[in-house]
Amino acid sequence: MSIEIKVPPLPESVSDATLVAWHKKVGENVSRDENLVDLETDKVVLEVPAPSSGTLEEIKIDDGATVTAGQVLAILAEGSAQDDSAAPEKVAEAPAEAEAEPASADGGGERGAAAHKLSPAVRRLLDEHDLDATIIAGSGKDGRITKADVMSYLKSHTVEDVSPGDAEPALAAAAPAAERTEQRVPMTRLRAKIAERMVEAQHTAAMLTTFNEIDLTEVMELRKRYKEAFEKEHGTKLGFMSFFSKATVEALKKFPVINASVEGNDIVYHDYYDVGIAVSSERGLMVPVLRDVDKMSFAEVELAIAELGRKAREGTISMDELTGGTFTITNGGIFGSLLSTPILNPPQSGILGMHAIQERPMVVEGEVAVRPMMYVALTYDHRIIDGREAVQFLVSLKQSLEDPGRILLQV
Repeated sequence: MSIEIKVPPLPESVSDATLVAWHKKVGENVSRDENLVDLETDKVVLEVPAPSSGTLEEIKIDDGATVTAGQVLAILAEGSAQDDSAAPEKVAEAPAEAEAEPASADGGGERGAAAHKLSPAVRRLLDEHDLDATIIAGSGKDGRITKADVMSYLKSHTVEDVSPGDAEPALAAAAPAAERTEQRVPMTRLRAKIAERMVEAQHTAAMLTTFNEIDLTEVMELRKRYKEAFEKEHGTKLGFMSFFSKATVEALKKFPVINASVEGNDIVYHDYYDVGIAVSSERGLMVPVLRDVDKMSFAEVELAIAELGRKAREGTISMDELTGGTFTITNGGIFGSLLSTPILNPPQSGILGMHAIQERPMVVEGEVAVRPMMYVALTYDHRIIDGREAVQFLVSLKQSLEDPGRILLQV
């Protein structure tokens, strides 16, 4: 029995997708729920699993094509994935390949199973360099192969081993090969969408940025005092993002226009606090959204950020998890940024930029003391937010973080 493999329903507001790569060839056996092909939309990568075990009979759409919901991608001949009678020609070639790749005692079989869980970015890298996932040791969770693992493997296998006597001729032969090249690569759909939204923000909002600095002594003391107990109790580390997320909500409550958005000639005020947390992934910048942060505990914030960040990096995050935020926090400090002016995430009217923590001499009660300081930046839409509100928002944030008891007491 033949089964049509179709494009699944696409997320709301997404009209089409790009077929990134097939993971199976015509004639190959597939198992039920095994990923057959990746489809990339403006926001997420969708995996199309096999609805049943069988043999891939025909591929109707090639890599790079644009597809729409319901379009037939391939034909699957239903049957056992272990039934070799469906592909007699493939069987004749199999023994030679099988001898070259025996299952190793160090877990090669497990790595082969983990290959089905590769992120789209890792799959593309393997395809570009014609690499077999089973020969690369994974350092990720459950032995999963990461992009860093592939890059490390490529680096260690770039130069072939030569004997001492052959070393000088090899180097001499390689010397003249240094020539200048360039490569033209089309933007991915996600990168193109990011570019479109950044230009939209520049053209539609009157963006202005104001700055302040925060002494994080008290926050760091709290983290140091309770980090072990917190991790033991909740199974996650106590980071800075939970402090900043909760302090941000308290500031937004005091200045609700910063949590608002513009629609035409109307200002839409939101009585909920859905905070987007910018995450850098292999596919580009994504902003997963934490819903109702005002109702979340510190542990719930940390766990949610870790989970959404993992999904964003692996390409498994859903469209619903990327839409609907009312305010955004971005942390350039993890990359070493000392100061920046973040750009708005439309239709939001405010975005908070965190930066690197740096010890600096500060005057505290008339004396010079070394304190862990962070510059923070608020970019806001000046069409609806006045400078007074923006400055006072950062002052409120500063007060909450320099005296964390304010967050608990909501003062």
